[in-house]
Amino acid sequence: MSAEDTMLNTPKLFVIAAPSGAGKTTLVRKLTARNPELRFSISYTTREKRRTEVDGVDYLFVDKGRFEALRRQGELLEYAEVFDNDYATSRSQVDRHLGEGHNVILEIDWQGARQVRQSMPECITIFILPPSLKELERRLRDRRTDSEAVIERRLRDAQSDMSHWQEFDFVVINDDIERAVRDLESVLAGSGAALSTRNETMRGIVSAIVRGE
Repeated sequence: MSAEDTMLNTPKLFVIAAPSGAGKTTLVRKLTARNPELRFSISYTTREKRRTEVDGVDYLFVDKGRFEALRRQGELLEYAEVFDNDYATSRSQVDRHLGEGHNVILEIDWQGARQVRQSMPECITIFILPPSLKELERRLRDRRTDSEAVIERRLRDAQSDMSHWQEFDFVVINDDIERAVRDLESVLAGSGAALSTRNETMRGIVSAIVRGE
């Protein structure tokens, strides 16, 4: 086997981040459902479990004390505070999946992605964007779960998050969900050059979205 073949067959860590409302969670669920060989890293969180969520499936729910203990023990590959709650990635879980020969998906925010890059610079990072700021606002309002104040805060934070897109290797625009999943699959397969943040055409499209054009 050549060195190139070895690289192609080496399990990889894919880090997927997005602003609130871009549809990241839905995309990741569809991606992992269509590609059962992938492994999804379940995050720790200190926030309250929602009625429809299952501990150990959607998140690993822990209290602040346990979260801090995990951090001191070096178990957290990355951690961040989002909307006043703590989130983190289990280092041992990621290492186990990679060691078993599986590609791993992390669904985190840009702050966490930055930390993972520092610890595991070989990871591949993907940023999900909405097709426009107007569409992002529509999606947040259509949830009908947040107050006006919370929606406004999420919109402000989303615009701030979007300014970090250039830190990522690839960008996927979630306009049509099936097309966006196919785009993610192309990145995982190593054929997503058109989605690279170094691609001048993609850079122009993303810059216009971020500016609200």
